Amino acid sequence: MQYQELNQLLNDAQAPLAFVDMVALDKNIEQVHKRSGGKNIRIATKSIRVREILTYIKSKLPETCGWMTFTVEEALWLAEKGFSDILMGYPTLSQALVKQVFSKGFGDKITFMVDSSYHVNWLNQLASEFQIQARICLDVDMSSSFTGLYFGVYRSPIKTKEQVAQLLDETKACENVSWVGLMGYEAQIAGVGDEVPGQLLKSKIVKILKGKSIIEVAKRREECLHEFDKRNISLEFVNGGGTGSMESTRMENRVTEITVGSGFFQSHLFDAYSNFKHSPAAFFAVQIVRQPQQDIFTALGGGYIASGATDPSKQPIPFWPKGLELIKNEGTGEVQTPLKYKGKENLKIGDWVILRHAKAGEVMERFNEIRLLRNGKFEGIMLTYRGEGKCFL
Repeated sequence: MQYQELNQLLNDAQAPLAFVDMVALDKNIEQVHKRSGGKNIRIATKSIRVREILTYIKSKLPETCGWMTFTVEEALWLAEKGFSDILMGYPTLSQALVKQVFSKGFGDKITFMVDSSYHVNWLNQLASEFQIQARICLDVDMSSSFTGLYFGVYRSPIKTKEQVAQLLDETKACENVSWVGLMGYEAQIAGVGDEVPGQLLKSKIVKILKGKSIIEVAKRREECLHEFDKRNISLEFVNGGGTGSMESTRMENRVTEITVGSGFFQSHLFDAYSNFKHSPAAFFAVQIVRQPQQDIFTALGGGYIASGATDPSKQPIPFWPKGLELIKNEGTGEVQTPLKYKGKENLKIGDWVILRHAKAGEVMERFNEIRLLRNGKFEGIMLTYRGEGKCFL
């Protein structure tokens, strides 16, 4: 499809809007299937945030085993909508919502994430009130520490087999929880690009660090699992990885499933990987409303900045028409985004600019609905979480 065709297609639309290229999404689903190596895939809901797209991916991906959610409120809502095998990606201390999970009979559908005896004892107490067993999964930190460098993210305090052993022993008297899984997210491998344009030296260093970390991660995960084995605790699943680490995570025999989210929409932060190249599938469009000078066009809105450490990489990037660049001193703005243009299209006020977000699902918090584009035509509309009246964080 050419830019002018899409520009014409959007002619009567209300700006701004979001859309998903379903052909590209299908290609990415197929790529995940090929890259899985036969492992199960757990879909990360925060990277999608459109319920119908979640079920669409599941229908197309035979390896799908369940979902990883980001809040207990979201998990409860999805369970009410018929979703099952829901793994909480993060611990929760929302007593009222956890009690709802138990009182509504979803205790067998939702697994809670824990990384301390506090979490385990807290859930054990709540579950005892309902005379059930809460399903729990241990989050083990998979970050690497090299000389003068912490390579990873700050998640769980559980980093060694000794800490796993201590936690299991400290909580062995908790009769209303059941250990069902272990998760270790190697963020420094799965979430860090190693082929960043214009950063050749940094990319080489990242590749070296990733190689060392992959070996360390596999060893640590195996050692932690051995502590469960020694206590005759049989786990239902071992979860690891992410979109960027599928090739290494799938090599671990005891990993049963890999979490994938961003790779379905392929947000632009995931362009800079040497081991895979997915297709951009999720976009948002803003409309040109000003032309302050001959080579600068200003669009309404567009300032959808991604979370995390603030730097230029967290801004959306122009995708269509080719030849657009953000202006360094302004970037993407809350109410207007000026863009410098060096392309070949005869741009004018009223034309559309297509951008890609830095992170996959976050941009969906800005829209009530998304349009579905397939082979040059919009074939339908789906509601986002926001469009269904939900805001979980």
